[in-house]
Amino acid sequence: MRNLLVPAALVALLATGCAEAGESGPVDDSTTFAPIGTTTPIQQGELARADVARATTTDVTGAELAARVVGDTEFAIDLFRVAVADEANTLLSPYSIAAALTMTYAGARGNTAAEMADVLNVEDADRVHAVRNELDLQITSIEPSGIPDDEREPFEIQIANSLWGQADFPFLPEFLTVLAQNYDAGMNLVDFVSAAEAARAAINTWVEDNTAGRIVELIPQGVIDEMTRLVLVNAIWFKASWDEQFDPELTAEAEFATLAGATVTVPFMNGGDVMPYSSGDGYTAVRIPYAGDAAMTVVLPDDGRFSEIVGRLSADLLNEIKTAASVKDVQLAMPKFEFRSEFSLPDALKGLGMVDAFDGANADFSGIAAVPDGNLYISDVIHQAFVSVDETGTEAAAATAVVVRLTSAIGEESVAMTLDRPFLFIIEHDSTGEILFLGQVTDPS
Repeated sequence: MRNLLVPAALVALLATGCAEAGESGPVDDSTTFAPIGTTTPIQQGELARADVARATTTDVTGAELAARVVGDTEFAIDLFRVAVADEANTLLSPYSIAAALTMTYAGARGNTAAEMADVLNVEDADRVHAVRNELDLQITSIEPSGIPDDEREPFEIQIANSLWGQADFPFLPEFLTVLAQNYDAGMNLVDFVSAAEAARAAINTWVEDNTAGRIVELIPQGVIDEMTRLVLVNAIWFKASWDEQFDPELTAEAEFATLAGATVTVPFMNGGDVMPYSSGDGYTAVRIPYAGDAAMTVVLPDDGRFSEIVGRLSADLLNEIKTAASVKDVQLAMPKFEFRSEFSLPDALKGLGMVDAFDGANADFSGIAAVPDGNLYISDVIHQAFVSVDETGTEAAAATAVVVRLTSAIGEESVAMTLDRPFLFIIEHDSTGEILFLGQVTDPS
């Protein structure tokens, strides 16, 4: 089986329609540090942040962390179900989407905050940022494999956050403090008003650097303009090897029945390992471990029941799959696949109940900046994702842009599992259960 590389990036763009802002030169690659809230003049190109360090230890309890994972899982499945096109290959990074929206939630107030909390399953607004910080710390805490002379690629996962704000815009110190303390996010001061293209290039470079070069052009031309005032960026990069890698010599052409009813011939990877395996009403599932604290769960619906299983997808169903699993010697045939997904998510998020955030008259993001005229609101949420799976590894990338504007024990049984029809896949951080990627393969050709 194979080496897995999963990078992802998520960007939240907050834009305004206000008029006046301080003019300054183009983005400068050299950055200096100036703490927010001091009398130090802040110039274009400087890195500013609240004068607090990231909290690297927290008082978050195990119960709080478990509740956050459940909430994120429910959000992931809710969003997947409303955003996915039934017959299309699809990939989302719900982890990145939730992270960026939670950073944005730090500046939401009133009914806007209440609706975002409901969609994101936030039960304690005073604790959610500390809990997410603890979740990130646990996910990025990698233990050595402990296997002498282990030739597999070491397990790696990196998470990074940053802010990109218009110089001289009145961002609130309280908002910046929350993001610095819980997300390690500083503010890169740029000039959207007169140098929007230079700012876009700088943000894209940061994203590329923090996703091992896997996402090169996150923000396309035209998304950032003179009305932009803030861009929040979250990037996640994941790399691991299968615990038992596929042997490329065993890869062979075989038929796959697509959701559209056609039959395509594609390369199938073949391998065997002892893995958690379960079967239930309308599906079989296998949990494929990585050489590290992560795993991919593959859910194969019975013939003709794919849409039914997607409709039943829930945290309870995933828990059923885990608890019902028993370790078996699984002979797995899995197609190689590669595809890209693109979404505009406002309609999906509105459908889940996040309505006011997209309404210029009713949105309340007054916790982000003290804007005297107009109103901040989200004008678009754009998500892109890419995945490639073959014998030597998996590469995946995801990016999301949120644009905000201003209005004035081993069993003996052996089983065979052939993924020759549409299936779902979930990539999780194993010890916390946090879903990093969620997708479906309906046509691997």
